[in-house]
This record gives sequence, C-alpha cells and structure tokens, in this order.
Amino acid sequence: MLSESSKAVVEATAGVVAENSVTITSRFYPKMFAAHPELLRIFNHADQELGEQAQALAASVVAYAVQLIDPDAPSFRPVMERIAQKHVSLGIKPSEYTIVGKYLMEAIGEVLGDAVTPEIAAAWNEVYWLFALQLVSAEAMLYREHNVTAETARKEFEIIQRIDEAEDVVSLILRPVDGGPLFTHSPGQYVTVWADLPDGSRQPRQYTISTGPRPATRQITVRRVRATATAPAGLVSNFLHDHCPVGTTIELSFPAGDVLVDQSSDPLVLISAGVGITTTAAILDDVMRTQPEREIILAHADRSPSAHALYDVTSAAATRLARTRTHLWYEAGADEDSARARSAASGLMDLTAVDIPSNAQAFMCGPLPFMREARTTLLAKGIPPERITYEVFGPDLWAQNPENAESLSA
Repeated sequence: MLSESSKAVVEATAGVVAENSVTITSRFYPKMFAAHPELLRIFNHADQELGEQAQALAASVVAYAVQLIDPDAPSFRPVMERIAQKHVSLGIKPSEYTIVGKYLMEAIGEVLGDAVTPEIAAAWNEVYWLFALQLVSAEAMLYREHNVTAETARKEFEIIQRIDEAEDVVSLILRPVDGGPLFTHSPGQYVTVWADLPDGSRQPRQYTISTGPRPATRQITVRRVRATATAPAGLVSNFLHDHCPVGTTIELSFPAGDVLVDQSSDPLVLISAGVGITTTAAILDDVMRTQPEREIILAHADRSPSAHALYDVTSAAATRLARTRTHLWYEAGADEDSARARSAASGLMDLTAVDIPSNAQAFMCGPLPFMREARTTLLAKGIPPERITYEVFGPDLWAQNPENAESLSA
C-alpha cells in the first residue's frame, strides 16, 4: 500500500507524469541499454524500434499508480498476472528490476526537470518499487510452481519436422535434446523461443504452442513478418523460416500464459484472425480429446484461403466434434473459388449475424482493432465481459491502457 505522504504527491502529479510517460520511457530505454547492453538480449528489438515497448511500460506504470490512489479504479491484478507470465517466460531476474528502477527514475528527472522535487522523486520511486516487488513475488511463485529458476527455465529442443502451413507460415515440431520430459502446458499457452541470430545477437520471441498437450514434442506455428513501410521485418520469424532446417537446435522456455479454457460444459466461441488461429487450433485440439460433446463456434478471418494457416487441422478437428459451427471470412478480392468451397464470406469478420448463446465462453486472438470490434459485438449480444478472454502477440497495449483495464478485469 502506498504511504499517505506519497499518495498525496502521486495524486497531485499523476496527470503530468501520465502526459509525459511515453517520453519518459522512450528516454529510459536507450540509456539503460547503453549502460547494460546485455539486456538487449531480453527485449524485442522491433518493439523498441516501433516504440511499442515504451508505450506498454508507460501505460502499465501509470495504470498501476492510478489504482493505488483511486479506490474505484479497475483492478490491476489481471494486468499484473499477465505481465508476470510474460516475464517468467523470459527468465527475468529480481536483480534486473533494480536496473530498470534506476534508469526509469533518472528519465523522470530528465524529462520533468526542476519540477521533480525530492518529495516527488521519492513518491514515484515508492510507486515503482511497489509495482516491482509485486511482480517479483508473482514471478517467484510461478517459478516455484514449475520447479525452475530464471536460469533453468529453458532447455534445448531439436527441430524434427517442418510443415508449410500457408503463405509465409510454417509449423516447427520440436523435441527436447536431452530426451527428458516436457513441462506440462495448457492449451492457449506460449513458449519463448531464444534465437541466436547470424549477426551474433540473441533475441527472444513468444509463440503459441499450436496443439494441445503432446507427450514428447512441442509445436509452434510461425508467420514470417515481412518489412512494411512502417515496420521492420521480423528478426526471429525470418530466422526461423530461413535458417532453421530440420536438425537445428534452439532454446525454448517452459510454457506460460493466462489464456486458459475452463472445463465447463458452456458453449465455447473461438474467435481469431490471421496467425491468431494458433490459439484456436491448440484449444480445439484439446477440446476434441477431452470434451468432444461441447458446443463449439469457430469464427476466423484471414486475407485469403492461401494465407489461412492450420485450416486443414482445425477443419478436421471440427468434423470430429459433435456440435461445431464454423464461420469464415476472407478479405475482398481473395480467391473466390477457394473461398466459396469453404463457405466463407467476403470481407472483414462480422459476428452480428452469428448466433451466440449468452452463456458462451469466448476466446479471441488477433490484432487489437479486430479484437476490440469482436468484443463490442459480443457485449451487444449479451455476453458478460468476464466471459470474454483474449491473447495478444507482443506488448499488450490494450490491457495496459487504464481506460481498457476494465475489459480485462470485469
């Protein structure tokens, strides 16, 4: 709990800190990396280049501060749990919070200048350390649950098969090099892949395990991220596509993630777009084996039939389930013959005409604008917000935005 003296200071200064939060975090990262280049092996270079990591950190710190001073603010616990899951998959250590805290507070002082009195600095330092210590505690619990440490949370896997799933999408089947048992996982969880790139750098990326539990292998499905006018090419996705033939060894973390399916008998709605199909595929694969009588509604949107990854496996699983309805959308201009053969609609996903029971449990994975639109439609159909869960690839700018926090915690 924030001390009363610091609470008063944070209440008085939260607005100006929030207004300058992205500038602060954008200043913080370069200085920290200059002093501690080893941390570049933990952070996604593309997110840094696009500014998304800075936005995510800024939003999360501000949202955390708001819930400390406003008893009516949405709970920060779901966001905290999601961050902790991401961190343990990366092997974050408690000592690294000291480094982050040092350079974050220095950045606040540089951006706000003389306005940062010793009292203001002390109050925001208290906010940061409350935030950090809660994360350290949550992460320690997760490490204990898996009987690992930050140093032992990953192991070497060998690629034993590659499957071309669609345009620019490949599935990699991997097994542990040591022949030992796999960490258990729940459908919808992800692993961190650690890639040693040709230029000598090391980069982590998180990929959904795209099947249900397997006794001896893992499967990840990777979309190649090509460069665009506004974003760089994906370092790790292109590396995995171009430089990792069968026989290559890479390191994987133990599974993490909080997008989990309960074992109730309620109808299950799986909503995805693009490579978000990986979460749907994993959940569907598990339900096929554990709850084959459960009512399932599949809704997927993609650019075209040729870009639709995992279509064959998800379709095969759907046919083996007793109560499944499938709805597909391909963007206008897609291969009309193939789209027609799959009974797909043309254009963007539109759930308004889809019959969805009010007691359904919905899981979404795809771009943030897509999920916002889908969630709005589900709420209009009477689906309670607590029955809508989502996964997002990369920094979770939705959950860490205070105005959206309620959508995760409600």
